[in-house]
Amino acid sequence: MLEEDVERTGEATDNNEEEPGKDRQFVTALARGLEVLRCFKPGEQFLGNQEIAKRTDLPKPTVSRLTYTLTQLGFLNYSEVLGKYSLGTGVLSIGNAFLSNMNIRQVARPLMQELADHAHASVALGARDRLEMVYIENCRSSATSFTLNLDVNSRIPIATTAMGRAYICGLPEGQRDHLLDQIKARNEEEWPRIKTHLEQAFRDYQEKGFCLSVGDWQKDVNAVAVPFIPVNGSDVLSFNCGGPAFHIRRHMLEDDIGPRLVALVRNVHAALSRQ
Repeated sequence: MLEEDVERTGEATDNNEEEPGKDRQFVTALARGLEVLRCFKPGEQFLGNQEIAKRTDLPKPTVSRLTYTLTQLGFLNYSEVLGKYSLGTGVLSIGNAFLSNMNIRQVARPLMQELADHAHASVALGARDRLEMVYIENCRSSATSFTLNLDVNSRIPIATTAMGRAYICGLPEGQRDHLLDQIKARNEEEWPRIKTHLEQAFRDYQEKGFCLSVGDWQKDVNAVAVPFIPVNGSDVLSFNCGGPAFHIRRHMLEDDIGPRLVALVRNVHAALSRQ
C-alpha cells in the first residue's frame, strides 16, 4: 500500500459540483489531474505529494488521491524507496502519439537541417504550452559546437524569445489579445518593457516576415523566428534559428538567416499542401 493511502483514510470527497457562474462543461477533477502531470519539468524525475501540492495550490489530501489515481492508470510511477512519483509510460504514449501525428516534423526536418548547417546554428520548431514554447523538433549544425543546448521538449518563455514572439504575431487578433492579457497579468512589473519589444516584433513581422530576439531572453543568445500558420485551422506553430550572440550577429539574422527562414516556412507549406 502506498504511504499516501494513509492520508486518504477518513477524507471527505471533493465537491465536484459546478459552482454558480462556472463553465458547466469544465471537469474540475480532470483539470486537477492534468495540473499534477504538468508539475514534472525536464530534469525533475521525482516529485512528492508535498511538492506537487505546493506547485498546484491544491490541498495535499486532494493531491494524494490524484497521484494515486494517476498511478493506477499508468500516468505516474511510485517509488517505494523515495516515497515519490515519476512520470509513467501513459504520458509517453500520449506524447509519442502527438509527435508521430505531426507530419510537419517529417516534412520540415531536412529543410531545418539545411538551414542549421548553413547558419552554423540551431533550428527548431515549437508549439505553445501556456506561457511557454516547447520544442517539438530541433536540428543542430554538425559543423560547430557553438549551438544552443536545447532539444525536443525544451521550454522557453513566450514573451521574450523570437519563437514566442513569432507565435504571438501569427495568432488571430482575438486569441492574441487574450494571450497578451495573460502575459501582462503574469509579468506586471516587466510589462512596459515586454510590450515595447512585442510592438517591435509586430512591426518586424509585418515588414520583414520574421521576429527577432537579440539578447532579450538571454543576453548571450540571438535568434530569429517565423510563425507557421496552418491552413487547416490547427494550432499556430513557430520556427526559429539562433545561437550564441558572439557567433550569430544581428545583421546575420536580418540580412541572411531571417529571409532564409521565411523561405523555409513557405516551402514547408507548399510541401504539406501536396500531401
